[in-house]
Parts: sequence; C-alpha cells; structure tokens
Amino acid sequence: MTAADAGRLAVTLAIGSVGGALFAWWQLPLAWMLGAMGFTLVASMAGAPTTVPAPLRNAMITVLGVMLGSAFSPELVDHLDEWLVTGAFLAVYVVVSLAAGLLFLRRVARYDRVTAFFTAAPGGFNEMVTVGSALGGDERVISLSHSLRIVLVVIAIPFVFQYFAGYERGAGGGLGPIVPDLGAVDAVLLAACAVAIPPARWLRLPAPWMLGPMVASATIHVAGLTHSKPPALFVIAAMIVIGASIGARFRGVRMRTLLRTLVVSLVMSLILLALSLASSWFLHAVTGLPFGSILLAYAPGGFAEMSLVSLAMGLDPAFVSSHHLARVIFVIALVPIAFRLVERWSPLPAPPLPAPPLAAPPRGAADD
Repeated sequence: MTAADAGRLAVTLAIGSVGGALFAWWQLPLAWMLGAMGFTLVASMAGAPTTVPAPLRNAMITVLGVMLGSAFSPELVDHLDEWLVTGAFLAVYVVVSLAAGLLFLRRVARYDRVTAFFTAAPGGFNEMVTVGSALGGDERVISLSHSLRIVLVVIAIPFVFQYFAGYERGAGGGLGPIVPDLGAVDAVLLAACAVAIPPARWLRLPAPWMLGPMVASATIHVAGLTHSKPPALFVIAAMIVIGASIGARFRGVRMRTLLRTLVVSLVMSLILLALSLASSWFLHAVTGLPFGSILLAYAPGGFAEMSLVSLAMGLDPAFVSSHHLARVIFVIALVPIAFRLVERWSPLPAPPLPAPPLAAPPRGAADD
C-alpha cells in the first residue's frame, strides 16, 4: 500500500468512525455500521478520496464470521429441524423474486435483457456483476443497483424494527466481551477459526472470508470447547469498516445517475421487501418461528449486512446468517439455468437506458 493509499484509507476510516460515533450517541439502530455508511457515502459523493481495500474488509468480515459462529450452541442442534421448512421455502422466494424483478425491470424500467436479469437476481453481488458484464450487460447499472438495494434495505430494516416493531438494540446479549474479559484459551480458539479461510476459498464457497470462520466458530461452539465471542471492540471495528466500504462504492457516481438508478432500485427494493413480508407472515403461521427472525432471514440485503442487523436486534444470528448463506448459494446455482431459459423464451430486448459515465464500484466489495 502506497502512502497515498494509506492516507485515503485513514480519511475514510476517520469519516466512518465519526459517523458511527454520532449515530451511537444519538442511539440510532445499528449505529456503527449505518453511521459509517451514511457519512462515507455523502463524503464519496462529494468527491472525498474514500477507499476501503478488499484485504481490510475481508479481515473484518472474518471477525463477523467468528461472531456469527458463536451464536451456534449444542442446544441449537436439537432445533435445526425447525429450519427445514423456512430453508426449503427460500427456493420459492428466490424464483418468485427473480421473476417479479425481471418483469419490472424489463417492462417498466426498460432495461436490456442481460442487465435486467442480473440486476433482478436477489443476491450474489460479485457473481452477478462479473457474469452480467461478461455476457454484455451494463456493469455500472448492475453494480450500482445492487449497492443501492443493500443501502436501502440496511437503512430501512433496523429503523422499522426499532421504531415500529418494538425491538431493542442489543436484545441478544450485546456484541461481545471487552478485550480483557477474553481468556487466553478462548482467544486462541477464536483466532484459529481463520485457518478455515483457505479451504473455503479452495472449495470456491460464497463469501469464504465469512463462511469459513463462521463454520469453524460454530463447530467449536457446538462442541462446547468455548462459549466466548470476539471482543466488542473488534465487532465495532468490523461494523465501521463494512459500513465505510459500502459508502466508498459511490465514489465517482454522478448525482444524476444516482437519482435515476435510485428510483428504480427503490421500487425493486419495495417489491422484494413485499415478497419478504408475505413469505415471513406465511412461514410464521406455518412454523410458529419468530416473525422478526424470518423477516431478517428473507430480507433482500447483503449476507454480512443482514447478519450484523440480526446481531444488533438480537434476532437469532445463527438462523438469519444460515438462511442468507442458503439464499446466496441458491441464487448462484440458479442463475445459469434461469438465464438460459430467459434467453430461449423471452421476447426481443427492450431498448436500454443510456448510461452516463460512472465509476464502477470495486469488484469484491460485497458478498451479497
């Protein structure tokens, strides 16, 4: 990293930390991540030299993976059968969401076929941008649309839960111990979870920096080897970095482009949230599982972001993160088959919207 890069990173983290601290002082939901995201997004749009390198974000996502794995326990294994119905119904949700989004983007927003398809896919940010651009879709529109969807959902969900559904921050027992409360053996066990990253990458699993440590952490917690969580300071740092990385994606985006894409993304987000609400009500009635946990598990936000929301709201992080993982896997598996069907049976492409110059968000910036 050059001195200039280090300077830009320092500016970004300073902006994100100030935003997170102010949101925490104002007692807003998911304060550290939303504050960092909001302040960094505004600074990026204003031309500030914001950046969050992928290695740093991946390191913070590793902390989040270990934290999510700590939500698993020996007692949880006895209730895994209760997740089968909600897990299986995810396939229905993904197919219906993809179809509804594709219909809106083609018929109303008038996106071309490839751009519409990979924008409508409810997950898999990296894969959708990479494959969609390779097949001739507009990489700028796809990446900006997915980024805006994550921003809109991440902003909306915590406020709705806290101010309309009566959920309180930290209801699940807090973010973790302060550093001195962590025993030496527990610290070694939690740090050792990072060794699961190379196998996860070798197996080409989605979000390997998060999934590998999460599985390793869940294993040692289910085995009863430790009951500890990563220190709260580490989790707060992860929230700041993840929030700032979302905001930094908007560096170089023109306001006119942002506003036009924002309208389409807002409607798309509302469509997906409506489907999430309907699915959650149905599954709550069928299974009796908490409505809030099901809604977070089906909310169309990013894997890491929705997992953080579940931690902040105290809504079963193990349940939420497992379902988002299943959603991402299903989306990635479904895309090749579904796109071939769309190519075979859909009508001629609609004329694409003109796209003014736009700096594309960095690849590898999100695991949706």
